[in-house]
Amino acid sequence: MLAGCRQALPAALGRALRGRAARPCRRAVSTSWCPVGAAFDAKQQPQLRGSAAGRETGLFGVPELSCPEGFQEAQDKALQESEQLVQKACSTPPGPETVMTFDQLSDSLCRVADLADFVKIAHPDFAFREAAEEACRTIGTVVEKLNTDVELCQSLRRLLADEMVMSSLDPETRRVAELFMFDFEISGIHLDEEKRKKAVNLNVRILDLCNEFLMGAHLPNKIDKHVLPEHIRYNFTAEGNYLQVAGLHADCPDDLVREAAYKIFLYPNAEQLSRLEELLASRNSLAQLVGYDTFAHRALQGTMAKNPETVRQFLEKLSEQLSERTQKDFEMMTKMKMKLNPHNSKLMPWDHPYYSGALRAERYNIDPGLYCPFFSLGACMEGLNSLFSQLLGISLYAEQTQRGEVWSEDIRKLAVVHETEGLLGYIYCDFFQRPDKPHQDCHFTVRGGRLKENGEYQLPVVVLMLSLPHSTRGAPTLLSPGMMENLFHEMGHAMHSMLGRTRYQHVTGTRCPTDFAEVPSILMEYFANDYRVVNQFARHYKTGQVFYAALDQIYHGKHPLEKSTTEILKETQEKVYGLPYVSNTAWQLRFSHLVGYGAKYYSYLMSRAVASMVWKQCFAQDPFDRAMGERYRREMLAHGGGKEPILLVQGMLQKSPSVEDFVDALVSDLDQDFEAFITDS
Repeated sequence: MLAGCRQALPAALGRALRGRAARPCRRAVSTSWCPVGAAFDAKQQPQLRGSAAGRETGLFGVPELSCPEGFQEAQDKALQESEQLVQKACSTPPGPETVMTFDQLSDSLCRVADLADFVKIAHPDFAFREAAEEACRTIGTVVEKLNTDVELCQSLRRLLADEMVMSSLDPETRRVAELFMFDFEISGIHLDEEKRKKAVNLNVRILDLCNEFLMGAHLPNKIDKHVLPEHIRYNFTAEGNYLQVAGLHADCPDDLVREAAYKIFLYPNAEQLSRLEELLASRNSLAQLVGYDTFAHRALQGTMAKNPETVRQFLEKLSEQLSERTQKDFEMMTKMKMKLNPHNSKLMPWDHPYYSGALRAERYNIDPGLYCPFFSLGACMEGLNSLFSQLLGISLYAEQTQRGEVWSEDIRKLAVVHETEGLLGYIYCDFFQRPDKPHQDCHFTVRGGRLKENGEYQLPVVVLMLSLPHSTRGAPTLLSPGMMENLFHEMGHAMHSMLGRTRYQHVTGTRCPTDFAEVPSILMEYFANDYRVVNQFARHYKTGQVFYAALDQIYHGKHPLEKSTTEILKETQEKVYGLPYVSNTAWQLRFSHLVGYGAKYYSYLMSRAVASMVWKQCFAQDPFDRAMGERYRREMLAHGGGKEPILLVQGMLQKSPSVEDFVDALVSDLDQDFEAFITDS
């Protein structure tokens, strides 16, 4: 999953393109680096020679962020710099410097906004989280005002209108200039002043609602402990006479625990329902204000799918292809449940995740627990290091952090080093559980890469956040197959960030259309499921994703909605998912992807289809093929968002896939012969 500075930034914060090569940051293996595996199996950060740990700094090495008040200082500095850059952009004659100035503006704001976007949810200190959230809101408001700044837009119009200058620019630069204008247009630059102000206010309100909805989606529900049978209470966190239910406990083998968790965690919350309804209505109002039929039409501009009609066609065809297979799986899961619980064999929504996993284990005669001792976190990191080395010429080294640089003592910092190009960037690994940390696996861009004015390349910085258990006295952290697959997935995003070395930071790495951004991460799941890489059994995508994607499209389609969000959930679940709705539950209020992936949840499925085609065509025969790895970097990773996603896919596959190709790729992954190929050793 992706996170970070996801709001629509102004044209000045546009998408970058590949230009003249930056001077590589060549660096020999540092004495402050150590092998990656040892760093993760150690209980504490290893002390390294030449270490800078004695020096003090702020979060991520930003001096101002040694205390919560530093966010105000960093924010003020960014806003002052942005004012100067806006003036420069408005006074610069039409030419390449216009685009460069816009990207400097983007960088000045995103360096604070992206970092704050992570800190506001992950820092253990409430004061830091509060200060970061305020910085996000302040900069977000400035961004929305810049989106409708007429004078700033005119500087870009002058460039686009100058045929002589435009003809002198390379194709990528021309495309970026057009994308900048597109950013202005979807924000309502063409409206009169009163309507532009309304668009800004709607955007700011949407940002607030997104934050509130995300917080509500992750809050646990409480219940009087006496309501639950005594023998299952230990599964939940006790708080006096209450029990806290913070999730669905989907992997628990006890049917009653899963049922209780489902009904309690998904119990409707009136405030959260009100937030969702206002969020959907505000998005629709904004879309119609700036000239789109629905929010989905606005959100899908520039993606591989391009419009909601294509997404609908894709989901309908996929649902048709899966219906017979899904029914057979449900029948097999029902029989399995009947053996274990003959008095209640009806398959319910809380059963599907557990029994689908049990069905896979039975099909391949696999007990995931038997594999865990062979896959410590350190061993998995060494496996990733070996794969990247063979495929891309990249090595991962653990680097000692300075005091104040990280927010928890169990954070590990990785230097990403290419065999000839040198240091490419840094990955901060926030892998372990802690109180108040969100239980979600996510990739955050903290600082985007870009070509700086002095010709050096600004190294990208990202965070990978997982929720792994800590090591114990007698053993390191051990990963289940699902945990390992998630680790590979998020590391796919990180490599995209490291290798998408674009000229402009706003399209660096994962800053690209959502339905392409998930391709590199999902492709890594295929490597994780290949016996030649880690001797691991395969897991295919869940049919439930079709249901989530269909629900997302309806919520962001025509407004006003014909029914309540809960009635739409019930109807869609029974039609697409094939499982009965449970009364007095509201799963949509926990659907946090509605914030970052609004109208785009289908992206997981379309990206998986592309990843499947790339895997089968390019890596299935030899997952360590260096020539194919270099081609993958050149055709798909290197451009970030500076090139249309479908062109990246065409370059890698040497063809333009149709909707039918996407569907066929997903369905073929369910073919047992293909699953056997990647699981049999």
